[in-house]
Amino acid sequence: MDAGTNDSFGEAAARLMDAALGKIPADLVVINARVLNVFTGELLDNCGICVKDGKIAYVGPGVEEMADADTRVIDAGGMSLIPGFIDGHTHMAASLVPEEFLKYAMTGGTTTIVTEVFEGYFAAGLAGVTDYLAACSEQPIKIFATAPAMVSISSLSAGIDTEDLQALLSRPEILGMGEAYWQEVLQHPDRYMAAFEMVRKSGKTLEGHTAGASEQKLAAYLAAGISSCHEPISAEEALSRLRQGLYVMIREGSVRKDLEAVSEIRHKNIDLRRAALVSDGITPEALSRSGYMETLVQKAIDLGFAPVDAIRMATLNVAEHFRMDLQIGSVAPGRDADFLLVPDISTIRARCVVSRGQVIAENGKLLVPPRPHVFSQTAYNTMRLPRDLDAADFAVTAPAPGPVQRVRVMEMVTDLVTREKIMDLPVVNGEIAADPENDIAKAAAVNFRQDPGRCFTGLVKGFGIKAGAMAASGAWDTSDLVAAGVNDADMAAAINRVSHNSGGIVAVKYGRVIGELPLPVLGVMTEQPMANIIEANREVKSAAKSLGIAFPDPVLSLLTLTGAAIPFIRICEQGLVDLKTGQRLDLFA
Repeated sequence: MDAGTNDSFGEAAARLMDAALGKIPADLVVINARVLNVFTGELLDNCGICVKDGKIAYVGPGVEEMADADTRVIDAGGMSLIPGFIDGHTHMAASLVPEEFLKYAMTGGTTTIVTEVFEGYFAAGLAGVTDYLAACSEQPIKIFATAPAMVSISSLSAGIDTEDLQALLSRPEILGMGEAYWQEVLQHPDRYMAAFEMVRKSGKTLEGHTAGASEQKLAAYLAAGISSCHEPISAEEALSRLRQGLYVMIREGSVRKDLEAVSEIRHKNIDLRRAALVSDGITPEALSRSGYMETLVQKAIDLGFAPVDAIRMATLNVAEHFRMDLQIGSVAPGRDADFLLVPDISTIRARCVVSRGQVIAENGKLLVPPRPHVFSQTAYNTMRLPRDLDAADFAVTAPAPGPVQRVRVMEMVTDLVTREKIMDLPVVNGEIAADPENDIAKAAAVNFRQDPGRCFTGLVKGFGIKAGAMAASGAWDTSDLVAAGVNDADMAAAINRVSHNSGGIVAVKYGRVIGELPLPVLGVMTEQPMANIIEANREVKSAAKSLGIAFPDPVLSLLTLTGAAIPFIRICEQGLVDLKTGQRLDLFA
């Protein structure tokens, strides 16, 4: 259907054709523009466009004649007109509900977003995903999604239900299946191949995640039908994947910034039509301070990419990857009227943003507010445990008598990467305790969905925590709450507070909450305004620092302890897992 009408395709096409022929007046015309044709790379001077029913009817000279008294006319005054930006891979469900996210994302020229939604599935299954998709629907810009692959180190969380996947693939806003980590796919193909086949038969894409894959393993992974990867961190890795036929999504967001390193690829004299710019997620602070996709495109230009290439990487290339180039990604007849006016194609500052033929922002000011959504009660009750935990739930009991036990510890190599370390630790009263003096803390994962209350506690070295505990929901790739601490009672208090808040982040010291951000919507979002969230995040970081944690993003370091993609040893409610082999590891070595 066309925006603003209930016409059939034939009726809508007929109206668009009549508008192009001047038989009926346009709804919107833009005159005196330099239109960027992303197909040919040309800038078309003294050009205009004609818009009818939210779509482009005509691009070229003489558009003034297509207007009548009711037509809105925008004089571009020689500014450049470029397609609206597309973020082809992000995680929108991170603190902000869609309404609040869009208030800040739409003003700079982003008109389409493709987001992962596995956070909703980990929290509440299909109901959680469909509720979130409902919040994303009928917004001033388009929001698409990828069905969750449900890769997890926990067998309770791994794999998506076949009927749920079929239901999602039948939805037009689902463009494919989201990132499926190569290690898991190669180690456990039985979990994923049936789902991959369903996606392929639906004609939709399989999004990839190839970080660290050798050439042979990369080839084996791509044989499953993978079409993209957002993980290359160097020009060499990007080129390797482009040569294999992948769409390479160059990541520049809040989790990683790879654009500068990958930008060296511009010296390789290669075709960049399968390169794209994506955020892979952006924090509220970064979104509020720096903007969204316009910032990525400008940085690519500043790093030396030709402006046309940089703009293509956030428009046509992304649209072609998702097989949507007949709808979005260019300024051409029949496409959605998604575009922005900028001073020139090297200066990405949106003076006017149009989405579906409607002016939604001018000079950084939002003109069309996003639609609010009332989330279901299910979305507000995903993280509650069946009972409050106590200190005894986090005891690590020695398996045999003796003053010392050999223990397998997660050692922090960086703020995100861990490795296995075997240590001889003292036994006191039959238990292994945290040892803040030697930077040894406890780490725990508590399941809240499939087996609520099931808990596993291990040990982590190098987290920096000297007192108290931190806990959070939204632990990566699991239906777990995760905590780290050096005091069992504080760990229990932190986990219980997250549960009572139905999600969020909590820091506890000596039994007192010293910082928190409640995230009661699916355990990962709040309906609070941006300013409140930013202030709460500052409070949480300050609290983490007072506990001794010096990582730049202590919450991210905590949440990734359960992740199935970051090497090498991870934790879930079932125990420790070696990502190299996919095998479970005994706590006691």
